[in-house]
Amino acid sequence: MIKVGIAGGAGYTAGELIRILLGHSQAELVWILSGSHANQPVHHVHRDLVGDTDLVFVEKPDFTAVDVVFLCMGHGKSVAFVEYNNIPASVKIIDLSHDYRLKAKGNDFVYGLPEMSRAAISKANRVANPGCFASAIQLALLPLAHAGLLKEVHIHAITGSTGAGQAPSSTTHFSWRNNNISVYKAFGHQHLQEIGQSLKDLMPGFAAPVNFVPLRGDFARGILASVYLDCDLSQDEACQLFDGYYEGAAFTSRSDDNIDLKQVVNTNKCLLHVAKYDGKLHITSVIDNLTKGASGQAIQNMNLMFGLEEKTGLYLKPSAF
Repeated sequence: MIKVGIAGGAGYTAGELIRILLGHSQAELVWILSGSHANQPVHHVHRDLVGDTDLVFVEKPDFTAVDVVFLCMGHGKSVAFVEYNNIPASVKIIDLSHDYRLKAKGNDFVYGLPEMSRAAISKANRVANPGCFASAIQLALLPLAHAGLLKEVHIHAITGSTGAGQAPSSTTHFSWRNNNISVYKAFGHQHLQEIGQSLKDLMPGFAAPVNFVPLRGDFARGILASVYLDCDLSQDEACQLFDGYYEGAAFTSRSDDNIDLKQVVNTNKCLLHVAKYDGKLHITSVIDNLTKGASGQAIQNMNLMFGLEEKTGLYLKPSAF
């Protein structure tokens, strides 16, 4: 059994991670760190876990008791946590924040998008989990980048309110969010950096703009990304390109039919739909921002790092209705 610790256990991604790990046949959740909720039962914070666990939040981590630590803290806090704590080299780390996603001197974290870096993840001791928007958008573009066919990209993508985290704000308050949609961080979202990094890894000469307009949706979970660009491929050629790239992928696949969020919410799947309109190629990508966009992908990475079958613990049913 893989012994697991979670640092930063009170937020949405940690709650989803706990839920999945409790049903994982090859993992045992040993401790969950939360300074603000220390010594309280976990189910007092994550109310969906009432009856599922008697674990209590701890105030200090015990790295001698675990094989892997998931970092579920706010952006900027993972670096401080790793620097402050003397984490043994034998303990693997999976960071769900933005802190280690970008290449930099001294950063030995592998970027954890299995559809692009499966072999490197399998050998890694430290993995930086991708962002939620970044996951949905990259999965729509990786086959084209791999084939050297990317041109200027245009993206509109809408996300649920859980993407903003658990701490309440004016734009996550129910009375504002309900029956409402808004644009935010147009052309300047932080996930553009990791998206650009990955696209250039696959297509080194790529220098065209990636135009990204994110939207806040009036729902809790899920991301739908609508991506289009000029492309000379026919629709059949484009579909064959995507099918070939994702052949053998554990969770990412193309659908001939139109797709929607309810097909993926509560799962680790990414579904793609590819269509040609005159000279434009349009790709729709849907994921759950808390599973494939965060905690589910983190478990997928853990499975790869420990040599398990990739889908272990991730046979999750979509909330279709």
